Amino acid sequence: MADTLRCPNCSVDIEVSEVLCAQLRERIHREQEDDARQKEHALAKREAALGERERLLESQRHAIEQEVEQRLAEEKTQLLQLGEAKAREALALELGDRDAQLAETKKKLGAAQQAELQLRKERRELEAQKQELELAVNRRLDEERKQIRDEAKKEADDEGRLRDAERDKLITDLRRQIDDLKRKSEQGVPQAQGEAMELQLEDILRQLFPSDTIEPVPVSYHGGDVLQRVHDATGQECGTILWEAKRTRTWNDGWLPKLRDDQRTAKAHIAALATVEMPRGLSTLGCIDGVWVTSRACLAGLAAALRTCLLEVARAKRVLDGKQTKMELLYNYFSGPDFSHRIEGIAEAFSTLRQDLESEKRSMHRIWAKRERQLQRALVNAAGLHGDLGGLLDANLPQIPHLELASITANGDADEPAKAPWE
Repeated sequence: MADTLRCPNCSVDIEVSEVLCAQLRERIHREQEDDARQKEHALAKREAALGERERLLESQRHAIEQEVEQRLAEEKTQLLQLGEAKAREALALELGDRDAQLAETKKKLGAAQQAELQLRKERRELEAQKQELELAVNRRLDEERKQIRDEAKKEADDEGRLRDAERDKLITDLRRQIDDLKRKSEQGVPQAQGEAMELQLEDILRQLFPSDTIEPVPVSYHGGDVLQRVHDATGQECGTILWEAKRTRTWNDGWLPKLRDDQRTAKAHIAALATVEMPRGLSTLGCIDGVWVTSRACLAGLAAALRTCLLEVARAKRVLDGKQTKMELLYNYFSGPDFSHRIEGIAEAFSTLRQDLESEKRSMHRIWAKRERQLQRALVNAAGLHGDLGGLLDANLPQIPHLELASITANGDADEPAKAPWE
């Protein structure tokens, strides 16, 4: 079949495919136009229905809003009426309660004024009683202090005599055992112990006599441990004291000859030995073959006595300079027993005073602890009385600073005795 056709009228060749395509395009175009017109018509109908529906909804919303506003107005009116009624009732109840409170307050005010007058009167009476109590307590304390001093002095004397007797008996009974035990228990380093006691001796002498020159003797030099150069108030040297310190637990008689040799080497006026273990027959201090031997407890007293003697000798030398006769008398005095007895008496007095002081401290501590407990108990009872009065009278009493909790706590626990004033 041919793809073209000839027109019988005009004898023109026409292609069949182009004709068919044109017809198809025209047909499709018409169908699309029909479809578009149908869709536009349906859309117009739908828009009209939506507009009608919107108008209906708007009218319904307007009607609902009017109904809501009307109901809100009615409920608001009811709530206002109900609130006003409740407010009137609450106000009437509150006014009645206030009137009752006012009447009760007036009644309590009158009772409180009466109670205050009574409390002021009782307070004045309590203050007067307190002053009388303090006066009586002070008088009683003064009497007891005097009695305590007398009793403590008497007890100290009795205890001193008992201690002396017990000490002598104990020394006599245990001397042999102590000597044996000392030899066995001497396990320390002698050189280190000796150096520690030398340093302690230097510190004691420097504290007691700051105007003197305290010179430690070198370890490599055999000449004692400490050399004390005594100076008077003008700074002039009045003499020297060679000190030796021993810390061993066993006495050695060879110490004395060695110390005398060291004294001659150092050209010292006096030689003194401070030791922990005293020689047999000597308890506190004494002079043995020209060497003064003292325990650590009597060290300060012996040092003060020896220094005083050197000052006196130097002053006597300056006064008696050029007078050979008086110099001989002075030499005889120092080399005789009177001088040694004087030193022993001074040192023993220092030792006795120290023992008496310790005994008096112990006695006063017991007595003061007892008195402090009694005074604290009286203070606690006074605070309890104040609290009982406040509870019985149903009112607040005036605060007393000395009866407050902070004051009682600051003064110490009621069950714990306070320490003595010297501690």
